[in-house]
Amino acid sequence: MQTDIDPRSLIGRRAFDRDGTKIGTVDEVYLDDATGAPEWAAVRTGLFTRDAFVPLEPSELVNDELRVPFKKSLIRDAPDFGVGRHLSPEQELQLYHHYGMQVPKADGGPHQDRDFGELAGGQDGTDPSSGPT
Repeated sequence: MQTDIDPRSLIGRRAFDRDGTKIGTVDEVYLDDATGAPEWAAVRTGLFTRDAFVPLEPSELVNDELRVPFKKSLIRDAPDFGVGRHLSPEQELQLYHHYGMQVPKADGGPHQDRDFGELAGGQDGTDPSSGPT
């Protein structure tokens, strides 16, 4: 995904799976603790359903829409960790394994030991200037 995009600008954008089927709307964006780069998005999958975490690295922003290169069924089956909290390294590992992805090292290669998951806007998931995201 483009790294020059403000991760907060993704919030509220529609997300689609690899077949063009609407998944939902981006609810939260999570940043890599080491690099500060956007790493995960929590996508609200419906009015009365939960948020599903999707990886941002293989995803693309196309015409103001987030295109996620996985099937909707796989996305809906992603582990549910709730939103608004820091993702633990164990939770991120579960997500990487769920999507069949290798865990990147801080230098870009695969690795299993790293710290993950800060919410965009602040350490505790809030933007100090606007409250919770």
